[in-house]
Amino acid sequence: MANFTSFSALRAACLDLPTGHPAASAAVARREATLTKPPRSLGRLEDLVAWVAHWQGHAPRLDGVEILVFAGNHGVTKQGVSAYPAEVTVQMVANFAAGGAAINQLARTAGAKLRVTPLSLDTPTADFTQQPALTEQEFLTAVAAGYEAVPSDCDLICLGEMGIGNTTAAAAIAAALFGGGGARWAGRGTGIDEDGLARKRDVIDRAIARHATILHDPLAVAAAVGGRELAAILGATLAARQKNIPVLLDGFVCTAAVAPLAKLRADTLAHAQAAHVSAEAGHRLLLEELSLVPIVDLNMRLGEASGAAVALLILRAALACHTGMATFAEAGVSDKPADDAEPKAAG
Repeated sequence: MANFTSFSALRAACLDLPTGHPAASAAVARREATLTKPPRSLGRLEDLVAWVAHWQGHAPRLDGVEILVFAGNHGVTKQGVSAYPAEVTVQMVANFAAGGAAINQLARTAGAKLRVTPLSLDTPTADFTQQPALTEQEFLTAVAAGYEAVPSDCDLICLGEMGIGNTTAAAAIAAALFGGGGARWAGRGTGIDEDGLARKRDVIDRAIARHATILHDPLAVAAAVGGRELAAILGATLAARQKNIPVLLDGFVCTAAVAPLAKLRADTLAHAQAAHVSAEAGHRLLLEELSLVPIVDLNMRLGEASGAAVALLILRAALACHTGMATFAEAGVSDKPADDAEPKAAG
């Protein structure tokens, strides 16, 4: 059970982390060298399998994969930063439950269990241009909800979110942690027009000014300008690291949610991969700030862990090659290059 009684207790947990299992990833590399293909010819697919093994601590497997989607509402939507009203969050959670959303289809196709956790949807966060979005206790409660959602026996988790207004919160976190203000980080989210984008940039700038005294503290930033679903993603990512479970992060909101962890300790996200790079403005910049390289780039901007579910399919392809291919010895194929590999001119 998570027992985060203060920012200090959470900060201590964020700094005390396991470092993975190098022997497991080394075993993957040794097997890759024996498979019927030129060395490194599967490129990053080989690296991804080794990464899975490194954090699982054994031969890589993807038998039990969970997609965790957290939903929250944001008081800052009163500032006109979203093209949709806040009640859409509740409606979409119902759509998830009914199996009608994109993530339902992708989870089924990718062979993953989908769990959606709504977080106090009837109590939006405070408008963070006026006061902190969440009190310290509200933030810690949401972090704990995400932490406790991660089962210990899971092979991998995919993280995602749903929350009208949360691209504004994500952009505010990015601006607070990395600078540049609303002009650098604000995007169109659910499809706002030029006036809406201008309002969104202004809201972010006002939030940064309002909370200027706490910008040195990543966790305080996450509470002041974030949201419950972002805090839960942070908690789930921390739990996965402490439980040696690899993580696929979804888009801009998900990445911003875990950015405070990386500011606390540079290697905190070593167990996480960026599933994709979103079409949302700011995501590519944020991935660069965090030194995360996306697995796919499909111009997606849906959220819901949709990009993570697509990247899971890539992981399954990588693992299938690693476990299913024959070795040179098994196939009776020579693994030695020819002594004279250069073609001779016809004469």
